[in-house]
Amino acid sequence: MSGRSGLATRLYRGEAGLNIVGKRKLWFGVVAVLVLIAIGSMVIRGFGLGIEFSGGNAFQVPASVGTLEDAEKTVKETIQSVGGEEKHVVSTQRIGGANGTYEMRTTDLDTEESARVQQELAQKFSIPVDQVSVNRVSAAWGSQVTERALLGLVIFIAVVMVYLILRFEWRMAVAAVSSLVLDLLLTAGIYSLVGFEVTPSTIIGFLTILGFALYDVVVVFDKVQENTKSITGSGTQTYGEAANLAINQTLMRSINTGLVSLLPVGGLLFIGAGLLGAGTLKDLGLVLFFGMGIAVYSSIFFATPVLSVLKDYEPRIQAHTKRVLARRSAIASGEVKPKGAAARARTTDESADEVEEDAALAGATPKVGSRPAGKRSGGARGGRPAGGGGNRPGGGSKRR
Repeated sequence: MSGRSGLATRLYRGEAGLNIVGKRKLWFGVVAVLVLIAIGSMVIRGFGLGIEFSGGNAFQVPASVGTLEDAEKTVKETIQSVGGEEKHVVSTQRIGGANGTYEMRTTDLDTEESARVQQELAQKFSIPVDQVSVNRVSAAWGSQVTERALLGLVIFIAVVMVYLILRFEWRMAVAAVSSLVLDLLLTAGIYSLVGFEVTPSTIIGFLTILGFALYDVVVVFDKVQENTKSITGSGTQTYGEAANLAINQTLMRSINTGLVSLLPVGGLLFIGAGLLGAGTLKDLGLVLFFGMGIAVYSSIFFATPVLSVLKDYEPRIQAHTKRVLARRSAIASGEVKPKGAAARARTTDESADEVEEDAALAGATPKVGSRPAGKRSGGARGGRPAGGGGNRPGGGSKRR
């Protein structure tokens, strides 16, 4: 069997022995760098808020009139001429298939400015004015959507926290919620870097990845709880080592679940939005794709290491860890013999007769001059063969 197939087999059996918890400083360092990049992007670049959140106007024209670039150019030139530089196009996209429409979203325009853009589009493409659809979303409505989205997020995290405390313990709840917050932060950072528009679909995607991430963390923590149920009664394994074993035992399940989930989402993002041009799918597809990928990483390399750090502050676990490490140190220095060593020592110190007896029982030939093993036959006397008939060969019986 090759080394590669051997590793795959050990991964599926949970026997790969990957030291994930032991290298937690490395994973925390990776997370720290990613978080700094995400926060930097959100501070410097910010987010491209959709008109549902910031308010604005949406103009739609039939896709048969020309290209999306022509429609976008017309809207840009018109709103700059009537509204100045502060008015601009937020996003453009094609909606639907061959008979779809072009949608251009702009910053908030008043009634006169909106009517002017509508007329310019109708004149540019030689279509009736009523074929140019105009929708306006007020900033007040967008602010209300933002508040409700944040409220829903807070309620979700609070409910998750309560559930995890009841299901496990508060340290596991803190570690799991920290993992969820990391998922949100890094996904939001990617969204800021890419510059996609934040829409209600984005918020739905965020809540979806939270549910996925929670499921993955609960699977790992359930195995951690099983492995550490009576950890203080063991003198050979620390809490961190038992938690690391749980990660190895659930590693392939986490990877398989992540891959199976990412395949359809990847199709939604790269095929639906990229190749087929379904622009309404890209917001949802992006947040799901990167959010689920980050959730798999955080459940393996972040949640359990954070739990191990929190448990190390518990006095009971601290005492247990010291006891295990002290025993290992004593074994290494020779002060204490490991389990099984005493039995091996007793075997080494056995008397020659006992060794010979064991060898005889095993069918081996005893040493010359040693006492034969086992009981002598009842008819053997004076060293004569059993069933002795004096010097008569074969031990024949006497004549009557």
